[in-house]
Amino acid sequence: MSESITRRGFMLVLSSPSGAGKTAIAHRILETEDNMSLSVSVTTRSPRPGEINGKDYFFVDRPTFDGMVQRDEFLEHAEFCGNCYGTPREPVRKALEEGKDILFDIEWQGTQQIAENAREDLVSVFILPPSMAELERRLFSRAQDSEEVVRQRMATAAAEMSHWNEYDYVIVNINFEESVKNVRSIIQAERLKRLRQNGLAGFVNAMRSQTILP
Repeated sequence: MSESITRRGFMLVLSSPSGAGKTAIAHRILETEDNMSLSVSVTTRSPRPGEINGKDYFFVDRPTFDGMVQRDEFLEHAEFCGNCYGTPREPVRKALEEGKDILFDIEWQGTQQIAENAREDLVSVFILPPSMAELERRLFSRAQDSEEVVRQRMATAAAEMSHWNEYDYVIVNINFEESVKNVRSIIQAERLKRLRQNGLAGFVNAMRSQTILP
């Protein structure tokens, strides 16, 4: 890219029913894509085994979360399965202005709020499971939640999937590696979009005005 052209970053949102694969895909994207970092959400839920405060999530209590909402510190926030989740606004704003891309692993409620607040900076991808039976198998196989929680997540999956048509892209996660490849293709295409390339008009006009010697 020419030095006279800079790129504004974008927010890549991956959403899916719990267990459909968005978190695993997100981790692979972060490992393989330069200039892409994870948006660390604030949550009121308890840490899962291996999760680190400040890296996976910022774990807070409900009064702290409610105070952040009142001070309008979130770009988006939502409640899911009895727990609250939110994205701090200021770090994202700064990153986009510096041309950095931010990846979000959030649900449809949060995606809707981002679309309302910053649609031009949003690229949204919905991840679908191959089937409900496979979704249930994945939830049980990861052994992170009790059977009661798994049943609760399965009960809400159909409602979550009804929002697939609100997203820019939809991927059926049959094969993990293929799904990662598809998301990377989306990233590369979005980075080349005209609206994200600052200074492009000036670059083209300057080039058009140049005289070519015979």
